[in-house]
Amino acid sequence: MQENNPLVHWMGDNWISNNMPDAVWAQVALGLLVLAVLVVATGWIMARVLATVTRRMLSAIGHDDWSQALSRRRVFRSLSYAVPLLVIMGNIGVLPVDDKYGDILARVFLSAGLVFFFMAVNGALSAWQDIYAVTTRAQTRSIKGYLELSKIIFWALCVILIISILVNRSPLLMLSGLGALSAVLLLVFKDTLLSLVASTQMTSNDMLRIGDWIEMPQAGADGFVIDMALHTVKVQNWDKTVTTIPTYKLFSESYRNWRYMFESGGRRIKRTLRIDASTVRFLREDEVIALRRFALLRDYLDEKHDELQESYRALGAMADQEVNRRRLTNLGTFRAYGLAYLRQQPELRQDMMMLVRMMEPESQGIPIEVYCFANNTAWVEYERIQGNIFDHLVAILPEMSLRLYQAPAGSDFANMR
Repeated sequence: MQENNPLVHWMGDNWISNNMPDAVWAQVALGLLVLAVLVVATGWIMARVLATVTRRMLSAIGHDDWSQALSRRRVFRSLSYAVPLLVIMGNIGVLPVDDKYGDILARVFLSAGLVFFFMAVNGALSAWQDIYAVTTRAQTRSIKGYLELSKIIFWALCVILIISILVNRSPLLMLSGLGALSAVLLLVFKDTLLSLVASTQMTSNDMLRIGDWIEMPQAGADGFVIDMALHTVKVQNWDKTVTTIPTYKLFSESYRNWRYMFESGGRRIKRTLRIDASTVRFLREDEVIALRRFALLRDYLDEKHDELQESYRALGAMADQEVNRRRLTNLGTFRAYGLAYLRQQPELRQDMMMLVRMMEPESQGIPIEVYCFANNTAWVEYERIQGNIFDHLVAILPEMSLRLYQAPAGSDFANMR
């Protein structure tokens, strides 16, 4: 009986094999003890020796961040589980069981070992993402979508291998059978395929980066991109809520990206002042003279004076009639003053478009639009610059005999009694 004992053949010719007990239960117990020793030994080697050596080697070559990331993602722990299971699979023959049952046990342990091995691969990919996320390149090129796709492929491969091992068939047979299920797979993985194409296009065309400020009203998103994955993009809105948008929607639908505004170094100021139409009139000669005390208006008034004198000479005797003369208006003078004021502001981009224009009159007054660019794109500083400009322009209106339009309130009607 000793000659047919697989444990005897495994241990070879020594004292233990020569004194092997004849009882089956004793042989099974001894076989389990041997496997337990092998598991403990290989687990200790993987967890204590190889893992420690790997960490020290990574730290020695200046990749301590990789060592920490691999540990955080439990790569070493998964390998310390996978290798002992594979060792059991390779030495399952030490148990005195029928070959049929031994083969089933071997396939089960091999499948379990593959699961832990692919968990280690998945952890390594996650560690790669952690390392890449802290680099400056991650702000312009996100690889999270590609890594998630790789994880899906690896797990699909793991499932195929495990099923083929358990049913004892070649993996190629399963892969050939997937061809008949291609339509079903395309339907199941429709969002994944759309997201993959969208992620690839956005990355290659530099359409979206982490940290970009985007507006997508149809998705309720207005804030900074904080995460770009294969299937979703997360946007932290200004109210600190987070909107999750499917990746393919950012490729198939329109949205506004404010990144190029920040890169240009100028943030647009576009705001209107509504002037009461009843206050718009021609300026008298004494008012024109009085306005010359404004240094910002002197060049404008001198230029207009020359133009008017030239037009008077062209009119000849008809210039004696005031209705035939060209005259300055308080609204036009205000627009000239506003433009001169903008050109004196050091916090505005003088190399970008700058104008003060009158738009079509409306029932709420005559809109005067100020269009320029602040040289600071930060929100708080931008609002300060914009506020300072309009504080001054609103305050200077009475000097031009102008008044802002304001809809009457209830108190206005009460005062009419």
